[in-house]
Amino acid sequence: MDNNQKITGSEALLKTLIAEGVDTIFGYPGGQVIPVYDCLYDYQDRLKHVLVRHEQGATHAAQGYARVSGKVGVALVTSGPGATNTITGIADAMMDSTPMVVISGQVPSAMLGTDAFQEIDVIGITQPITKWAYQIRRPEDIAWAVSRAFHIASSGRPGPVVIDFAKDAQVGLVDYVYEKVNYVRSYQPIPELEPENIAAAAELINGAKKPFALVGQGVVLSGSEKELMAFLEKADIPAGSTVLGLSAMPSNYPLNKGMLGMHGNVGPNMKTNECDVLIAIGMRFDDRVTGNLQTYAKQAKIIHFDIDLSEIGKNVAVDIPVLGDAKETLAAVTEQLKPARHTEWIAEFDPHAKEEYEKVISREIHPQEGFLKMGEVIRKVSEAAENKAVLVTDVGQNQMMGVRYFKYTQTRSVVTSGGLGTMGYGLPAAIGAKFGAPERTVCLFTGDGGIQMTLQELGTIMQENLNVKIIILNNNFLGMVRQWQELFFNERYSATVMNNPDFVAIAKAYGLGSRMVEAREELDDAIQEMLNYDGAYVLVANVEDRGMVYPMVPAGGTITNIIMGDK
Repeated sequence: MDNNQKITGSEALLKTLIAEGVDTIFGYPGGQVIPVYDCLYDYQDRLKHVLVRHEQGATHAAQGYARVSGKVGVALVTSGPGATNTITGIADAMMDSTPMVVISGQVPSAMLGTDAFQEIDVIGITQPITKWAYQIRRPEDIAWAVSRAFHIASSGRPGPVVIDFAKDAQVGLVDYVYEKVNYVRSYQPIPELEPENIAAAAELINGAKKPFALVGQGVVLSGSEKELMAFLEKADIPAGSTVLGLSAMPSNYPLNKGMLGMHGNVGPNMKTNECDVLIAIGMRFDDRVTGNLQTYAKQAKIIHFDIDLSEIGKNVAVDIPVLGDAKETLAAVTEQLKPARHTEWIAEFDPHAKEEYEKVISREIHPQEGFLKMGEVIRKVSEAAENKAVLVTDVGQNQMMGVRYFKYTQTRSVVTSGGLGTMGYGLPAAIGAKFGAPERTVCLFTGDGGIQMTLQELGTIMQENLNVKIIILNNNFLGMVRQWQELFFNERYSATVMNNPDFVAIAKAYGLGSRMVEAREELDDAIQEMLNYDGAYVLVANVEDRGMVYPMVPAGGTITNIIMGDK
């Protein structure tokens, strides 16, 4: 790094990004960020810039990149509408603990507060949905502020940070000195281990007859997958996963009993209310996991492993909090565990799995007649990709079917909008995922509704010649809303019927491979054609128009009150 050079603020920004390990930026230029883009012209060999078609796409792409790579995703946009178009992605990243830095151009400092053209109070808007939001008005502050942003975004519980970059700071000259920020006074990203709570957790688990672990994304974020398995295996603890925690364990891992929550597997939901010790690891007791809190796991002693103190006791009363990085805390507790066997308890999951397979799964993945089903398309794609692909989904039935029927053999294989549930997330997130893991097959499952919210990003895929496999599960409905209308609103399908365009023709217009399939006997061939195609491919699967995602726990209901298929 060349220090003590007088350079522009724009170049100082790019040098700091490189120093922080950035190799890819997702962005869209505009008037108040042109100096940065002008400087970027000379840095094309060191910083890959991906021109998205909408700033929301930049944030979701940055999220997808971060989720599969473990690095901080970066978005670069202009002021005004450029900045406000990032709000949904920033909020999504905050809800899902995704490390991201969004850099927005801003009007010159002297014009702040004058309602200048494309001026907006970016800091005021984004403070509630970021870990930190900061406005740079002087070039001298750039290196410090940007490095601090990366430290905050990536440490502790990750999340988004916004840097608002005034235009005069972009063009002003500075004696550039970079120093890595790895400490911020008043910010303690990783709590100190509490030996007494480590010991108490181990003692409670050692005495458990029916322990059950809930695995969240915190395991993936902390890179503690091996520590998790050592923990589970030593004490012989069955485990269920949240949606975002699904790939922390391989799908066929013997102690992995499936997904928790509203559309989760029957066994994990039922056993949550039967276990004697419930061990939550890097998850936040979201309402889609717990259902009615008044009836949730009342019989169990609860241990909560988390890095964020604010999550402890927020939704569910905890008997033993274990604060810290899961990689450290899991290892510390495991060291004090006594080897155990819970054979009979684990066997109690089997009847639930058998019932769910017979009543739901087999009918979804091995239908004998009728229209294509989402589940069979998803499972066949997963198996054709040897269960090694990255699953990206949009939001809705495609999402719940995707996470239920895709299979995972390695970590960081699930990219989906969990907490915010953002329709339109899938396509740009798949772009980011492919840049974040170029060696892996990326399969996006999206509905006909979600794909049309960010359809323009097909242009990004075209321009970048990006090999992403896109499966549109087309049912001509806003499927999840329609499911609720069918179950709870007397089949009054208000504003959920969709007249859709010819998606194959649209894909061809962007120069992408494409095919429509609706006959079951053609599905295997269509999937192989898609996976073997050298480049991006859109497979439009016309599925049943009134398919349902089962099992289902009604919103706000008890998690053991599970609908298996009958109204």
